[in-house]
Amino acid sequence: MRDIAIHAEDLGKQYRLEGQREKYKTLRDLIMNRLIVPFQRVGEMLRGRATGRAEYHSTFWALEHVSLEVKHGEIVGIIGRNGAGKSTLLKILSRITEPTTGFAEIRGRMGSLLEVGTGFHPELSGRENIYLNGAILGMKRAEIRRNFDEIVAFAEVEQFIDTPVKHYSSGMYLRLAFAVAAHLEPEILLVDEVLAVGDAAFQKKCLSKMGEVAGKGRTVLFVSHNMLAIQSLCTKALLLVDGKVALNGPTEEVVMKYLASIEQLQSQPLVMREDRVGGERLRFTRVEFLDLETMAPCDMLVSGQAVIIRIGLRCESDDIDDVGVAISFHMLGGVHLFGCRSRAVGKVLNVDSGEGYTDCIVPKWPLKGGCYAYSLYAERGGALTLDWIVDAGTLNVENGDYYGSGYLPSQHIPGVLVDYTWQG
Repeated sequence: MRDIAIHAEDLGKQYRLEGQREKYKTLRDLIMNRLIVPFQRVGEMLRGRATGRAEYHSTFWALEHVSLEVKHGEIVGIIGRNGAGKSTLLKILSRITEPTTGFAEIRGRMGSLLEVGTGFHPELSGRENIYLNGAILGMKRAEIRRNFDEIVAFAEVEQFIDTPVKHYSSGMYLRLAFAVAAHLEPEILLVDEVLAVGDAAFQKKCLSKMGEVAGKGRTVLFVSHNMLAIQSLCTKALLLVDGKVALNGPTEEVVMKYLASIEQLQSQPLVMREDRVGGERLRFTRVEFLDLETMAPCDMLVSGQAVIIRIGLRCESDDIDDVGVAISFHMLGGVHLFGCRSRAVGKVLNVDSGEGYTDCIVPKWPLKGGCYAYSLYAERGGALTLDWIVDAGTLNVENGDYYGSGYLPSQHIPGVLVDYTWQG
């Protein structure tokens, strides 16, 4: 057992459907809760006596009968659709939430990056938060000081290191949070899907750093929808389906099973998809690709074609204002290629109650011939997730004369085409 870093047995987590979803708690939250809870219980008792009835709450299991062992120095990928229980598992392992059943033993100092800025105090500067996080990890001030310059350089926030982090952009938050988690010498590192927020260069730097951390004999648990990153970084993987372990074994075998399940899932209508985040007030209902000139639906697009992407929406509540919608395209293995985000071009929607749609116009389709997947995302105010479906559908593209020169790209190398000129 000495070579085991993480041992979990029969883990389960049950939530109340009517209650608010449990959020990440800071140390300050935990202290305040200890002070407030006794008064809340007295209030609940008095209200119960006044009404003379007890409230009923239905429940669901976000995680059920999950057991695993991770050895020191292993990099293990955790994959599955939205709502499969991946983040819940990491929250339990990082001691952010308690399991309803089972137990987990962690042997080693642990760092985690489960949400942008988790554990940061907004009123403190970047410098102060680095030292605060190091202290929470049990590190001495001299250890933190030894890693300080490298953390700041990695995060690329030298100019703002003495600025309160509440003034940081989400990108700065992310870079500093990852730098702190990866550089303060944790023996075990837990990383959630937050890397998807960063740009391609930063993602590459983070993946390289995780490989370096593991190369020093430390342990990494990595949650991602990027199957190529999982395959290149992880020796083992765990597939979660509906909160249960569907497969635990070599990465290639687990990834193949996951991709097969995605293909089967995409045959379902969008309105029936349950692997979504949000979706209570606003739901994606369909995606159509239309030829811009004829308005005819297209089963297959052609490189260079003028296309309308028609995205169906259903508002389940009163009208919603300040809505941003995005569709992103990626390889079937998860590598992001490009995305169209309404807010990026200054377009926000006011969505009326009931059925409707929004159109994204692409004057020159940029993908080369091949099969691709797309994901959908809707938010309000630039922050609140309304609906998010990963791998919402697939799209076939045929090579066309994108440049008007008679040149057709190689059919065997999918990817993105761009406009350019050549001089000299």
